[in-house]
Amino acid sequence: MSLQAEIAACRICADHLPHGVRPVASFSATARLLIIGQAPGSKVHESGIPWDDASGDRLRDWTGLSKDQMYDPARVALVPMGFCYPGKASGGDKPPRPECARQWHGRVLDLLPEDRLTLLVGTYAQAHYLSEARKLSMTERVRGFRDYLPRFLPLPHPAWRSTIWMRQNPWFEAEVLPALRKEVARHV
Repeated sequence: MSLQAEIAACRICADHLPHGVRPVASFSATARLLIIGQAPGSKVHESGIPWDDASGDRLRDWTGLSKDQMYDPARVALVPMGFCYPGKASGGDKPPRPECARQWHGRVLDLLPEDRLTLLVGTYAQAHYLSEARKLSMTERVRGFRDYLPRFLPLPHPAWRSTIWMRQNPWFEAEVLPALRKEVARHV
């Protein structure tokens, strides 16, 4: 059974998922750009397509990726921290289930090329992969993005709330987005 098929058949946290199990991930052994997000939202849970929502539209705008590029697993791996929709909480979705990263990330990363760029989208991905930077705020990690290159590039989550954050941090559009687009283009 392929790794994709194993993930699709995963039921590790089924008892904790109020809307059922539907693991959402896309990758191949040739993808040199890895996007690690939070967990699928309700729209992605319904469609089964990663980033198939307004957050995905904004992420594509930030990265300069077309839909065709983003959904080509030979070029871009889309692997969330939690592979299934965790359900709603007050103020948004519940955090991603922790079982997924422990169970699957190592195996997916072992499959991908070494010379990849990993976009760490949101605080859950950053806390997991930038453990030495946990004491920093998400804003500090994103502002210091050059410190993590060429391997990682931390980003805020592209949800509607990021609009307010972007107004408060104009350096993001001026400094981070041009560098992000350049790095993404080098890896896709």
